[in-house]
Amino acid sequence: MANPWAGEVGLVIDGQRHVMKLTLGTLAELEAGVQEESLIELVERFETGRFSSRDVLMLIVAGLRGGGWQGAAEDLTRAEIDGGPLAAARAAAQLLARAFSLPGDGAA
Repeated sequence: MANPWAGEVGLVIDGQRHVMKLTLGTLAELEAGVQEESLIELVERFETGRFSSRDVLMLIVAGLRGGGWQGAAEDLTRAEIDGGPLAAARAAAQLLARAFSLPGDGAA
């Protein structure tokens, strides 16, 4: 079970429940992958609903890696995510919110 107080988000992929978390290392990898100067632009895209499927995929992969997953983005190209793309986008947004908020400020 995911612990929102620890920044964790749960997601079911191919029938298996995963716990995702953005760690400092995965945030650094994510920042390099978004090809922007900081993650602020990524956060702003999610806040305004201008995010792309690539943004969602990168966040899911980073969160899975932070949770101990050893796969790669390519492993998710044919994966079945419970709830579909909308659930994946919601989980990605929760990862960002929980990584950049303090417990109790409404990001859980």
